Amino acid sequence: MLPVLEVKGVSKKFSIRHESPYLSFRDRVMDLFKPTHSSSEEFWALRDVSFEIQPGESIGIIGKNGAGKSTLLKILSKITPPTQGRIIGRGRIASLLEVGTGFHPELTGRENIFLNGSILGMKRQEIASKFDAIVDFAGTERFLDTPLKHYSSGMQLRLAFAVAAFLEPEILVIDEVLAVGDAEFQKKCIGKMEDVSRSGRTILFVSHNMAAVQSLCTKSILLQRGELKAMGSSANVVAQYLSSLDSQAIDASGFIQIHPKESDKPIRAIEVLCDKRRSATTYMGCEFEIRVHFNASQALTNPVLGIVVKDFQSTPLLGVNNRNYTGNFITTPLKAGYISMKIPSLTLFEGTYHVDVHLGDEFKDIDVLTDCFQFTVEPMPFTASGELPIKSINRMFIKDIAWDLNPTNHVE
Repeated sequence: MLPVLEVKGVSKKFSIRHESPYLSFRDRVMDLFKPTHSSSEEFWALRDVSFEIQPGESIGIIGKNGAGKSTLLKILSKITPPTQGRIIGRGRIASLLEVGTGFHPELTGRENIFLNGSILGMKRQEIASKFDAIVDFAGTERFLDTPLKHYSSGMQLRLAFAVAAFLEPEILVIDEVLAVGDAEFQKKCIGKMEDVSRSGRTILFVSHNMAAVQSLCTKSILLQRGELKAMGSSANVVAQYLSSLDSQAIDASGFIQIHPKESDKPIRAIEVLCDKRRSATTYMGCEFEIRVHFNASQALTNPVLGIVVKDFQSTPLLGVNNRNYTGNFITTPLKAGYISMKIPSLTLFEGTYHVDVHLGDEFKDIDVLTDCFQFTVEPMPFTASGELPIKSINRMFIKDIAWDLNPTNHVE
């Protein structure tokens, strides 16, 4: 049987232009009379990537941010051409890469369904036969005759996914865009993708959720700095990817240097504290604190710290920032210091956890570190019985729960 998709030596090069520093209007006028000097460098997003996919396979594509995952999908979807190599596809490809891709904002939802189907090479009668199922799945019936530009990003996502999934392409390409939807819709999408896979069609799925990748995909591809590092069973490839994150482990003292003093990146160092003592190893129920030290090039007027804690499958368990909880810090503009997040009682079970850190000013991120460090939680009996809740049916625990048994006051 011929592969449904063949990727042969695909590479993609981008030219990155370096803009000159800020110049006044006078300086820019004077520059018009000077010889032009352009500064640029080459960046290879992909290098010599080759693999084959058989009909009916579900393939996960994983890797850190900047590994080349989205570039690969755009090449497969014929949005951008490769610099070198070629793609051989045997069948229609439907892509869900970014909210609104393949849609026209001035057209209505109804018109966009037919437009997108036509782009996929389908006849109007074929699209009409799937129309009701698409609308029902997307839940956008009330807004069918409303221009797409008035849809929320979530509504656009629901419609785009429904069109891509129900118009039955041979290859369905899905990027991390599903993260835009709510939890109920994500579950609905995963169920639909499983149906698509069982019907013998091929799925390419990019996600940072390793549990979803292992559940949905029989095989996975690991990209690292634009190169294909591994391809095989999802369990093995995910394990290889997660083990590659070990280099980000915080040292035993609970301290990690992020950027050196001479760097222009604002986040410089991170500390982890357990019961006011710095340590990379914490325990269940302890007072848990993360301190993020920063030195910004411009003073922050409304500092915001965001923390995302993920389990060893990269499934987010906790995502918080001070703006949601207490509002922005009221302070005079400051360039250096540290922001801390403190949890009175750590509710995580024993295990290893990865952390994303976001440093922002008001609503703007100024430094984002994905999987920048990991820490370990040790078991610690905290109940009067000395027993811990069953880990297999709990993701997190509650330290203090009130229980009461009253034999007399009962409802008849």
